[in-house]
Amino acid sequence: MESNSGGKKRKAFGLVREALEWVQMLSQRLSPTFVMGVFLVYGVGQGFSGSLFKVSADYYWKDVQKLQPSTVQLYVALYFIPWLLKPLWGILTDAFPVRGYRRRPYFVISGLLGALSASAVSLAWTLPPAAALACFIGVSASLAIADVTIDACIAKSSILDRDLAPHLQSLCGFCSGAGALVGYLASGFFVHHLGPQGSLGLMALSPALTIVLGFVIYENRTNDLHIEKQLDDLTKHKISQAVVERVGMAIRSMYQTMSYPQVWKPSLYMLLSLALNVTIHEGHFYWYTDPKAGPAFSQEFVGVIYAIGAVASLIGVLIYHKALKDYPFRNLVFYAQLLYGVSGLLDLIFILRWNLVIGIPDYFFVVIEESATRITGKIRWMPMMVLSTQLCPLGIEGTFFALLMCIDSLGILLSRWGGGVLLRLLHVTRTDFRNLWLAALIRDILRFAILALVFLVPKTGQYEQLLPSEVSQENTTCEKVDHEETLELVPINGKTEV
Repeated sequence: MESNSGGKKRKAFGLVREALEWVQMLSQRLSPTFVMGVFLVYGVGQGFSGSLFKVSADYYWKDVQKLQPSTVQLYVALYFIPWLLKPLWGILTDAFPVRGYRRRPYFVISGLLGALSASAVSLAWTLPPAAALACFIGVSASLAIADVTIDACIAKSSILDRDLAPHLQSLCGFCSGAGALVGYLASGFFVHHLGPQGSLGLMALSPALTIVLGFVIYENRTNDLHIEKQLDDLTKHKISQAVVERVGMAIRSMYQTMSYPQVWKPSLYMLLSLALNVTIHEGHFYWYTDPKAGPAFSQEFVGVIYAIGAVASLIGVLIYHKALKDYPFRNLVFYAQLLYGVSGLLDLIFILRWNLVIGIPDYFFVVIEESATRITGKIRWMPMMVLSTQLCPLGIEGTFFALLMCIDSLGILLSRWGGGVLLRLLHVTRTDFRNLWLAALIRDILRFAILALVFLVPKTGQYEQLLPSEVSQENTTCEKVDHEETLELVPINGKTEV
């Protein structure tokens, strides 16, 4: 027994040591502060705050606003409008530096927007649904702007060192998964003791850290011809012409890059695979918590369910990182999508309560169902994120990656709206869940139908260059790339410029 226990401890220490060595490798090849920036945006922002926002907002719409699940499903889709505008945020960070800095000011803007929006919905007790929705969209916009800013750095690092592309996506996945785990575990406790609005007030803490990040991060000034330097020798008219020309150049480069088949085909697949994967989450959530028709899970246990999903997402990232990052894109996406469709059948079994027929309790079966869905979903999407970074040309990497993520957000928005329309057509309400199983069945059929579109994904490996070499050369001639553009923390006693 002691030898077995000692072996398990050595194995656990070995895994921890391996993880630390991996982070150390990334820190050496990039910079420690780059890794820290990913942790703050993905771990604290999208992970912790995103999970807390998801649970608190669900209970807010259900218990405070008392809306129908189909209406909430349509409202939630509107959260993705700021993510559809990611190309705009990308153009701003690429083409409109502030005093020579491309990234720092946008962290500050993102933090201010998120903090104000979260505070407003928390402090206003009689907020109309439309005003509450506007605040939630503001929170979403804060996350989107911060995401674009850090993604531009990730995309550029992936282009300059293609061997790091899968590692960087794994780092993002680990950070967001770990943050989501903590957020989901705490969300049920916060909702139970503080209420939905009090929990939403905690959302202001993460944007506050983003504001601090914008002030303490040091970013080398770009070597481009900045607008501020033109003030002494150019008129305002000429400056505006330079701005228009720069934006037009970025748009032309995006159009040219998107015209290549190796770019528009996988982009089309990402859009269709997300749009056809209709989401009926709000119907599930109302059914989860219903004391008559559903299993009547408590607020704390709902948070635990989502926390288990976060752990499963981490496992999915680990499986991808350890075993799947060397497989060709098309093969990996096909089998991952197939498993994702199979995992959806567990959801259907749960809604029909067949798990009780075979003697599996609700509390145990929901763990199986959530874990299978999250693991396969993460494995399904990790290679597509790597592919997205490989499609970005140098010079407009922030703008083009934002465009690809905008395509993803459009697919998610259509998925949410499709799910809301499906719930409404099947008359799934706050108290009537008789047709919820049919909605789940239709969703699962669409997941299997997506397999017919995998031919749009390239057969190449995940380390191979996809874009023609002339694309990057043309973009770099339009805009000289500063290879020393990195993120570093300013020492406490150092000078901070804004």
